[in-house]
Amino acid sequence: MTVYLDTSNLVKLYVDEPDADDVQHIVAEADVVATSVLAYAEARAAFARKRREKLMTPAEGRAAVRQLDADWPRFFVILLGDELGQAAGRLADVHGIRGCDAVHVAAFESLLTQCEDEDVRFSCADDRLSRAARALG
Repeated sequence: MTVYLDTSNLVKLYVDEPDADDVQHIVAEADVVATSVLAYAEARAAFARKRREKLMTPAEGRAAVRQLDADWPRFFVILLGDELGQAAGRLADVHGIRGCDAVHVAAFESLLTQCEDEDVRFSCADDRLSRAARALG
C-alpha cells in the first residue's frame, strides 16, 4: 500500500494530536509514504506556530524538526513544477479548496497516475480535502 500524507496528518507523526495513533498505524502499514515538497515547509510552520502558542516547548519543537529531517529522505516526495501547479489550480476551482490544499490533491492525483494498479490512499484531517481526493478515484 502507498499512503499520501497531507500536512495535517504528516504533523501527527511528530506531535501528539487527535488521531495521531491512526496516522502512525497507517504509516507503519504502508510500503511507501508519499507527500508533497510543500508539506515540509507547512510542517515546519505548524511546529513554529505550536511553539509560539505554547502548545509545544522549544525542546519539543526541536525534537519534532530533528525527527522530520531524519524521516524526510524516506518519503516519496512529489515536487511542485509547472504541470502540478496548473493541475492544482484546476482542482482548486473544481473543488473549492485553498491553493496549498489543491497542491496536495494534485500531488495525490499525480501519484495515482504513477501507481495505477496499486492500493493508494490519501490521509488527511480535512473533510473537504478528503472529498476532493476521493473524487479522483
